[in-house]
Amino acid sequence: MAGIVSYGFYIPTYRIKTEEIAHIWGKNPDHIKESLKIEEKAVAGLDEDSVSMGYEACSMAISDIPLQKNTIKALFFGSETPPYAVNPASTILGEFLDIGHEYVASDTQFACKAGTGAMISALGLLSSGFTDYALVCAADKATGKPHDALEYTAGSGATAFLLGKENCLAHIVAYDSFSSDTPDFWRREGIRHPSHGGRFTGKPSYFFHIRSATQNLLKKTGMKPDDFAYGVFHMPNGKFPLEVGISLGFTSSQIEPSLVVTELGNSYTASALMGLIAVLEKVKPGEKIFFASYGSGAGSDAFILEATADIGSKRKGFRSFIQ
Repeated sequence: MAGIVSYGFYIPTYRIKTEEIAHIWGKNPDHIKESLKIEEKAVAGLDEDSVSMGYEACSMAISDIPLQKNTIKALFFGSETPPYAVNPASTILGEFLDIGHEYVASDTQFACKAGTGAMISALGLLSSGFTDYALVCAADKATGKPHDALEYTAGSGATAFLLGKENCLAHIVAYDSFSSDTPDFWRREGIRHPSHGGRFTGKPSYFFHIRSATQNLLKKTGMKPDDFAYGVFHMPNGKFPLEVGISLGFTSSQIEPSLVVTELGNSYTASALMGLIAVLEKVKPGEKIFFASYGSGAGSDAFILEATADIGSKRKGFRSFIQ
């Protein structure tokens, strides 16, 4: 059974409080914080982009694993803010990670679920025997338009997951996807900032797709929300994950451990995966995690993971990095 062998993450040093942004625009900071449930966001430095942050996350993921780098035959980079419009970022990562040249490289984009879509592709390559290990990176540098809601919520950061079949810290027991043509968020070529459909991004988009993917996977596996120690749902803000999870039968105590990530704001593609890392730092052997991402456009990928006996020895001290 394939699963997560190791993981890594990167969070920029710089932070900005939501109240500081609110003051600039003459908004009530208490109202903003109550509405979004976000305290601050991580801000990339002038010399950082999605690839440089992705490199840091990938380096952490493979630095303490005893493997030959050239056994990684698949490398995926998921982002909606790549540094180049034409030029793969995955090969830049492969070069700087020194994994050789005999690997398949692919850049993926599907708004905030570009990383989980790549993860499903990587699982297919693992199950086919094409590779023993696959590295999946998701990273974004915030590009929210000034005076837009995204200015408060869109942070910067990166996650990376080394997937394989042996020495897993968590097995991926099952997964499923739900997709539709729902254009709730977009950015045309040459346009600097993304646009979105306001409240339209909630009910017909985020909630519909996550509920559908979750319900389909639970039905497929015959499992129920109370079979899980944790529920992780995509975090465009601090309210939506709780609302969608509770509507599906999960409790706030199952969902809240992942919401430590919302203190930093949503980092686009890395958002849900950063929440997954937050609970991988807490889950006990044998406990299960339900995880669902969301990407505008629109779709949701849902996963069921089960922690192994190796989980305790492979933690990375995530909480110390968000202080």
